Amino acid sequence: MTSMKQQIRFIFFGLLLLLFNACTSVKGYQKMYINDPDMQLSLTPLENFENGFQSYREGVSGASGGKTGGGCGCN
Repeated sequence: MTSMKQQIRFIFFGLLLLLFNACTSVKGYQKMYINDPDMQLSLTPLENFENGFQSYREGVSGASGGKTGGGCGCN
């Protein structure tokens, strides 16, 4: 009897997933509204400035590259 209940529960949740599907198709002219500048992977100008500032201040550079040197400021 429990396997029958499990099968009914499985079918019920499967149908719920199909009914509440969140996928939608987007037309070509609608895609310009989806491309939000905040979703870009590159650094913003402010983040780029802060990264350069920290690089010179600390005398090190992280994974973003740039100048490297010691922390004494004698470059």
